[in-house]
Amino acid sequence: MRSRRAKVLHELAGRPLLHYPLRALATLSPARVVLVVGHQADLVGAAAAETGTPALESVLQAEQRGTGHAVRCATAAMAGFDGDVVVLYGDVPLIRPATLAALVDTHRSQDAALTLLTLHCADPTGYGRIVRDGAGRVERIVEERDASPAERAITEINPGFYCIRSDVLVPLLDRLQPTNAQGELYLTDVVGMAAADGRRIASVAVEDPDEVAGVNSRAELARLERRVRGDLVERLMAAGVTFEDPATAYVGDDVQIGADTVIGPNVTLRGRTRIGTGCRLDGTNFLVDTIVGDGAHVLFGTVCDGAEIGAGSRIGPFARLRPGTKLGKDVHIGNFVETKKAVVGDGTKANHLTYLGDCEIGPDTNVGAGTITCNYDGFKKSVTRIGARVQIGSDTQLVAPVSVGDDAYVGAGTTVTKDVPPGGLAVSRTPMRVVEGWTARKRKKEGA
Repeated sequence: MRSRRAKVLHELAGRPLLHYPLRALATLSPARVVLVVGHQADLVGAAAAETGTPALESVLQAEQRGTGHAVRCATAAMAGFDGDVVVLYGDVPLIRPATLAALVDTHRSQDAALTLLTLHCADPTGYGRIVRDGAGRVERIVEERDASPAERAITEINPGFYCIRSDVLVPLLDRLQPTNAQGELYLTDVVGMAAADGRRIASVAVEDPDEVAGVNSRAELARLERRVRGDLVERLMAAGVTFEDPATAYVGDDVQIGADTVIGPNVTLRGRTRIGTGCRLDGTNFLVDTIVGDGAHVLFGTVCDGAEIGAGSRIGPFARLRPGTKLGKDVHIGNFVETKKAVVGDGTKANHLTYLGDCEIGPDTNVGAGTITCNYDGFKKSVTRIGARVQIGSDTQLVAPVSVGDDAYVGAGTTVTKDVPPGGLAVSRTPMRVVEGWTARKRKKEGA
């Protein structure tokens, strides 16, 4: 990956690669899950913990000596376990729960000691080949670097997924030797040893190469990103969502969108974003961890992060809703309006050129253009409270902590530094003075 960051921490559709196989594995309800970590072990372990995988334990592979050595490192955490062990990889994100279930079911139904996934592909370059005997039984796996020309011609490859009885696995791991071109302990050698011991070996064929494809470069990650993103958009369209340009929709794995919502081009939806029914996102919107109520309209160029937008609201264009924003129903937040920790009541409008931070605003209030809640004095944040049915004139500054009561008016250009009582009027501008003929005299003085 040419990266300082551990490969499994690179993101696919907004979540680390590692999350995908752990989520698939969870559907098997495993008694224990052992995560073998090496580079950036603490960060990888923390990312795994985010999935909430039960019975998860991390073990350190301090020295990377191959896949067989990695599984051997995990055996201490499996002490006393006498069930079936499934081995899979943190950089293979598209493995399906159904495939893992088929692996385990086949293993048990055929009373096998070891069962593995296999794949037939036209170009097997880079993969270990499945070598079978004359009767079609799996005999061994040979890695490409150690394969003969005849073995390299084999098109059935080993994706590296196994289900092995624990009483078979542990003794075989102890017998592994680094007798290969890499000088490593290959887990694949366990297959050949089990076959030589006369153990029953079963296999399950996988049809989709992407399902068992590992990510080893940024180009491969980008290709799978397109695949995942396309699949997500297809599922949402099948559920009644319209995408005006599916090719430019960037939808995260956890995003939910209701039926009859229309998504315009170049829209990015990430995290735990929830969009209701009958909404419209015009295009070039960026939403992260945001809730959008039914029938809301998010106009062009709007950015939302950790915000809640009430039903029927109209947001944008070019608005920014920052974390802690909670908008009621039918709220209007217009062009070049920014909110942060703003709780806004139903029907309230702030249509242009306004900053609303650390504030509480009641219903049916109108906030004029150029209004600012001055919430930071260099030491602490303070809250501005504005009541219901308030009229805030343009170019107003509200210096927190301050409150404006219900049904009050604030004149344009006012700096509010004291509480305004309900029904009151606050005005702080100076009387206007007109000086006639001033322009001509100024130009004459300057010689213009």
